[in-house]
Amino acid sequence: MIRIHLDPATLARTRIAISPLAETVGALQLVQRSGPRAAWPYTGWAKQAWELLQADERLAPLGIYALLQEWQTYGPTPDFFDPVPEAPRAELTEELEALRRTPAALIEEQFARHYPAELPEPLRPFRDDHTVALDTLADALGEFWRGALEPVWPKMRAALDEEVVLRARSLASDGPESVIAGLGGRTVWEEPVLSLPKLKESKHHTVDQRLLLVPLIFAQERVSCSTDHPHLLRVSYQARGAALLAGGAAAPSAAEPDRLVPLVGTRRAAVLRALDVPATTSTLATRLALAPSTVSEQLAALVASGVARRTRSGRQVFYELEPAGEVLLALFQAAVEPSSAPVIDSP
Repeated sequence: MIRIHLDPATLARTRIAISPLAETVGALQLVQRSGPRAAWPYTGWAKQAWELLQADERLAPLGIYALLQEWQTYGPTPDFFDPVPEAPRAELTEELEALRRTPAALIEEQFARHYPAELPEPLRPFRDDHTVALDTLADALGEFWRGALEPVWPKMRAALDEEVVLRARSLASDGPESVIAGLGGRTVWEEPVLSLPKLKESKHHTVDQRLLLVPLIFAQERVSCSTDHPHLLRVSYQARGAALLAGGAAAPSAAEPDRLVPLVGTRRAAVLRALDVPATTSTLATRLALAPSTVSEQLAALVASGVARRTRSGRQVFYELEPAGEVLLALFQAAVEPSSAPVIDSP
């Protein structure tokens, strides 16, 4: 277990950012960990990504991330392999350029911290000729991105933008403690300590740093942290919207039908239940595998009946439950979860 003591000054400086490079590393490590048989909703995507990794020799340098993932089970690893995003909505090209220009002194510092006795053989090229090693690694990450992530990135980016808006609203209205308590995974928030599951016990104390939350579609229900940065602690967590990789939600079980359906209809029941988390029309359409026009029609009916409401945040319009909608769902909670619902491993 790693226990992170968050001082008030760090909590007060909580921010949220999107990182395409962190998504790329997360997606890569998911495939390296699970092969072509990843759990829902990554199954179809992972099969194609696995085939890409096997077929393209240019991706061979990415094997270093499989080793880092193995070593992460027992303790922290150097953060420069997945650098902290320098902007709230960074572009992949910017992040890869930041990776390429990682200073040799920073690499040496992190290697000394994590491997004080002896540097593992696979990491020595990054010490002995860091410019060539980092260029090779960045090129391989770019190729993996183009083949595996770029085709689905527009949908991923929309889901991540929505995640940022929702978390920012919660941050402003309820404070950072509420956001941290809702990160999910197997985290435990007992103010002021955030505990993350690890086989090795360790502690980290922040002192007037920044806390950067990075939502990831490819977190696979894991919450992780990066502690090497002297002025910043990054915490990555599972974002909403991963179902977009499967083309929609899992099919409901015929054995235990939703008792809400006879009352309001199949599509309206699905939209109503999906509003347990505020969402836009496009996100609901992707999550439920319905046409946006169909979702808009159902939302209009739910708003008109007083069980849902519209709220605007910037240029986006969110829909969320009214108290009457929450009561209605509470009355029909006997419905069983879908039989093909995601089963996602946690560390």
